[in-house]
Amino acid sequence: MFSRVEVVEATGSTNADLIARASDPGAAGTVLLAETQQAGRGRHARSWTSPPRAQIAMSMLVRPRGLEPAVLGWLPLLTGVAVVDALRAAAGVPADLKWPNDVLIGGRKVAGILAEVAASGGTPAVVVGVGVNVSLSAAELPVPHAISLELAGAAQVDRTAVVLAILAEFSRRFDAWRQAGWDTTELAAAYRERCATIGAQVMAELPGGRTLTGIATGIDDAGRLLIGDDAVSAGDVTHLRGQY
Repeated sequence: MFSRVEVVEATGSTNADLIARASDPGAAGTVLLAETQQAGRGRHARSWTSPPRAQIAMSMLVRPRGLEPAVLGWLPLLTGVAVVDALRAAAGVPADLKWPNDVLIGGRKVAGILAEVAASGGTPAVVVGVGVNVSLSAAELPVPHAISLELAGAAQVDRTAVVLAILAEFSRRFDAWRQAGWDTTELAAAYRERCATIGAQVMAELPGGRTLTGIATGIDDAGRLLIGDDAVSAGDVTHLRGQY
């Protein structure tokens, strides 16, 4: 599903670069990697920077033809499943997910995902960004609750091998989803199986300043996190047990 892989020495944001190219029909299937990012973005517009060659900063431009807007939110969750499986296989680490799409090792964040709709119309273009901490030292970690593959004792810290594993897993999951007519049943089961948030005591900081605390009981068919009687579609979630 990927037609080209481009690598640049430095850029502000790989997501922003591909969004700017989304109107070009020939850009579909492009993967862009940067050796370093100066203005990377995470969820909720948080800044995300990367020391040169210590992280994976990668974005993918996909056009999911026939995908209904109602299930488009499953694309970043699919990416999370793909990254978890790739890190388990290629790096030999016990990765899992924190809702919605943070990738954890031992409760500490090793990777993040940001999906942005780049164009609307009959066939939306979506840019999916993936950032993975590969060889950062403890002093280079952006926050105390982060970790890198190297610090986690990964069997593999070669960035090329990890990138290829992520792209292969993403392609496999995406193709299976498309062949299922964008039905989310199998995807949702795979996500729930890898989600460490389910069953945890959590605190969710919701838009508007509301805070919700309770046991996360599951993920519904829309990809929302269930906390008690509430279904959370957006917000920052903290695992209170162990302070993930």
